[in-house]
Amino acid sequence: MKTVKISLNSIDKVKSFVNTISRYDYDFDLVSGRYVIDAKSIMGIFSLDLSRPIDLNIHAEGLDERGTSEILDVLKPYIVE
Repeated sequence: MKTVKISLNSIDKVKSFVNTISRYDYDFDLVSGRYVIDAKSIMGIFSLDLSRPIDLNIHAEGLDERGTSEILDVLKPYIVE
């Protein structure tokens, strides 16, 4: 599992993010405090506090380094340091 911090501070960013990760068969979870939701669920994302960065857990076991890099590259517009 790989964890990165992302920011989804606008409706357009949320829609674009969900469309991007829905292309992958892996599981993605968003963690905000004690809440864990499916990152492919637009309704679930809007139930979170989007004013702060959120942890994204990428469950891509068995994926090689090149595949992990590809996922992180497409998520680059959402990742915050």
